[in-house]
Amino acid sequence: MVPADSTPYRRDDGELLGWIRPLGDAWVAVDLLGRAVSGAQDWLDAEDALEAGGLAWLAEPWVLARGGVDLRVRLVEITPDAGRVVVKTDDFGAIDAPHEVIVLPWPAPESLRPWRVGDPDGRELFA
Repeated sequence: MVPADSTPYRRDDGELLGWIRPLGDAWVAVDLLGRAVSGAQDWLDAEDALEAGGLAWLAEPWVLARGGVDLRVRLVEITPDAGRVVVKTDDFGAIDAPHEVIVLPWPAPESLRPWRVGDPDGRELFA
């Protein structure tokens, strides 16, 4: 659940980019996964941090560390009000490829992170 003191921040087309929450006399930008994307700063800098991140990162591959294995996954659903983030193992868009749907808590755990060079590429069963 999004903390009550957080203010939704939307881009010009109305799409939600995240929230800005108070921290003392400053503000912190929080992305859709519930993670801080800035330190304590003034309001306009917090807005800039959310604008700089945009939404394209949602479509990128991610890695979920689970049971000692790094799984390449894709974000499927982010529902802060329901307290969940849903990912699925990456099927590379193939309609007949097997995949697993995994429900995580919101804010997303640290075990979910952006994919980096050297991470599983989806063509290997284990990294």
